[in-house]
Amino acid sequence: MSVYTPAEVVEETGFSLDTLRYYEKIGLLAPVDRNAAGQRRFSEEDLGWLGTIRCLRDTGMPIAQMLRFAELVRAGDHTIADRIALLEEHDSRVRGQIDNLIERQRYIHNKISYYRSVL
Repeated sequence: MSVYTPAEVVEETGFSLDTLRYYEKIGLLAPVDRNAAGQRRFSEEDLGWLGTIRCLRDTGMPIAQMLRFAELVRAGDHTIADRIALLEEHDSRVRGQIDNLIERQRYIHNKISYYRSVL
């Protein structure tokens, strides 16, 4: 099983050290194992979970919802239906954001076309 130093996790995930510490402090990231010297050592599982958190964060999920999702995951398979509901709700918000951006992009394209037509 591979283990990763905090610096390697920063490089791999793009999260800062402060963010990793914060996520561990608030319980979004489970307590990270430490070596004999007390230094954090992240596992493949930690990296996978941070990938999930990166996706949720990058798509605008609030931390409170990410914490709820983490609680559900840690609670076990009997929470899968609740996880699906939470993710579907988030997906709906993301779809709305995408639709809004597409509409704004059309407006920009129309402006570009108009300005080109008057050159």
